[in-house]
Amino acid sequence: MRLIEFFLTQLARLYLWRYRPKIVAITGNVGKTSAKEAIATVLKNQKHVRASGGNLNTELGVAATIIGDWSKEYYDEGGGTLFWVKVLMTGILRLLAPQKYPEVLVLEYAADRPGDIRKLARKFKPDVAVVTAVGQIPVHVEYFSGPEAVAKEKSELVRALDQKGTAVLNFDDLAVLDMKDLAKGWTVTYGFGGGADFRASNYEIRAGDGGEPSGIGFKINHSVGFTPIKIGGILGKSQGYAAAVAAAVAAVFGINLVSVSEALAQYHGPKGRLKIIPGIKNSVIIDDTYNAAPLSTHIALETLKDIGNPSRGSGQNRKIAILGDMLELGQYSVQAHQNIGDMAGKIANILVCVGEKAKFIADSAANEMPKENIYWFHNSDEAKAKVQELVQEKDVILVKGSQGMRMEKIVEEVMAEPESAGELLVRQSKKWKVK
Repeated sequence: MRLIEFFLTQLARLYLWRYRPKIVAITGNVGKTSAKEAIATVLKNQKHVRASGGNLNTELGVAATIIGDWSKEYYDEGGGTLFWVKVLMTGILRLLAPQKYPEVLVLEYAADRPGDIRKLARKFKPDVAVVTAVGQIPVHVEYFSGPEAVAKEKSELVRALDQKGTAVLNFDDLAVLDMKDLAKGWTVTYGFGGGADFRASNYEIRAGDGGEPSGIGFKINHSVGFTPIKIGGILGKSQGYAAAVAAAVAAVFGINLVSVSEALAQYHGPKGRLKIIPGIKNSVIIDDTYNAAPLSTHIALETLKDIGNPSRGSGQNRKIAILGDMLELGQYSVQAHQNIGDMAGKIANILVCVGEKAKFIADSAANEMPKENIYWFHNSDEAKAKVQELVQEKDVILVKGSQGMRMEKIVEEVMAEPESAGELLVRQSKKWKVK
């Protein structure tokens, strides 16, 4: 695979040399994919854009995206050796023939281990570097000496910019905001904080005719004014961040706020990120099953908290939190799960915990809510039947956990139309279905 990686990288660099696209590179511990989708949605109205799909965010994946759009094949085929050989051979043939190539590439740069971002940024130099959030206990921290080392790794994307480059930084994350001192060129900030260049404000959860959550609304403010944003089918302030960063990147390309608002009306967010899905018994599922880290789980629970305010223990509009293990946290794992348990116990009427590490969620939550309302299971297959039994009329159900916990199986069990799982849920390809 190292030989294939070498040749793919060289081929991708030939594509960049030949076509000279602008590269918008995105990194961070949470919010990368939502930011990528929102940025691509806004830029596509006025530019020819290609965005990386799925988990194509490593050196192999970034190179493949530069060469072509392989997201569907990667999703279906699983990214084995034969897949990468096909990308290489097809890429060589395409380079020899004239083609219309994207003006802008919107790419995710992932960092599982020290040195990953620096290597990616050196080989595929960005014109715009977006850093979303680091958080106090980042994902993948077990491979680093601590959160500060993770933040330093993410900052390599900003360091890679030249004087013509632009750093787009989350104003509300201090570790990210501090990276502004590393930028050689222009710096733009976004967030909910009052000093952000592109500030989200007036966030609210919009309700449907029956009072159920249907989407979100907020404003994006800039020095030249503000524009209202409405997004259906998705929840969470994380989407406010995605919209704000999209507006910031749009400004780099000369796109105004009115155009941003019009484009985001067509944005519905990626699968498994606080998506609203109708559930059995007229319940509502908040599907946040793509992955989990302490910060994203905190955001998900805050979202659950913000939906109405029924009396705890009431039979109607109960809040059910179904939380799986947060993986790859190393020495911070116990503390992180305990913190989430403290929070969940103050918000949920019913708590279902899935996985060995989630025992710490259950134990801490028991200090805040009745123990008889807390359930624990080894895995999602064990939990899903009990969850179906627990659901009552008009419950609001949050489902969240790391990728390896396969929490989407629980969503499929309690969604009103399970035949739509392939269209609506994460990890529905053949490679995942056999696991």
